[in-house]
Amino acid sequence: MLDFKHSKTEVARPRMRDRGIYVLPNLFTIGALFAGFYAIVQAMNYRWEHAAVAIFIAMVLDGLDGRVARMTGTQSAFGAELDSLSDMVSFGVAPALIMYVFALKGLGKFGWIAAFVYCSGAALRLARFNTQLEVADKRFFQGLPSPAAAALVAGFVWVMVEYGFTGAEVDWLASAVILFAGISMVTNFKFYSGKEINLRKSVPFFVVILIVLFFILVSTSPPEVLLLIFALYGLSGYVYAAWSWRRRKEKAPRHLPEDEK
Repeated sequence: MLDFKHSKTEVARPRMRDRGIYVLPNLFTIGALFAGFYAIVQAMNYRWEHAAVAIFIAMVLDGLDGRVARMTGTQSAFGAELDSLSDMVSFGVAPALIMYVFALKGLGKFGWIAAFVYCSGAALRLARFNTQLEVADKRFFQGLPSPAAAALVAGFVWVMVEYGFTGAEVDWLASAVILFAGISMVTNFKFYSGKEINLRKSVPFFVVILIVLFFILVSTSPPEVLLLIFALYGLSGYVYAAWSWRRRKEKAPRHLPEDEK
């Protein structure tokens, strides 16, 4: 009888361990969630620069939590679920509300519909990503990643404010940007993921120089540089799709007319 109780205890322990919550990676996830919530609050107070910067901070923290979990061996189902919920707030709801309050409110029904297209695109993008983890090509994302879409929207707002434009002056351009970002998230176009980059391996010295130059470039004019980077990334999936289609067309066998055979 004692042995039976002991065996039940031994079986129960691993289950409790599997249900454990790792603090380190989830701290980054909670930080990203806080940054997304902070962005919404700042947008409600019409502090657009603070809202945009908060989105970029959320993006950085979101990129760190997964890598920290993998490097420390602290991956868990709880962390994956929390990350998805945090992403929906920081990269789905927050950018849509920021753009709506900044520029789309004056467009009436079309304005909130455009914002909802983006928000629902982010939700569908995250749901598809979570269901295709085991079968997806790790080198590419299927559809524009939600953090990149959020950075595109936040970068647009930041640049407009930096150059003194009001939301009413760029409302139609803003609607085009948010619709492009929302639709791009649910396309089947491939966007480079960079997941094969191993941070534990040594790199050539010139790579370190390039990283330093990148930070110097961003520091000189953050709004313009960040918007340009994510706008180019947002277009990269369409360019890659066009290039792949052209290659397939060139490799396809051409059928000669009957008189030339």
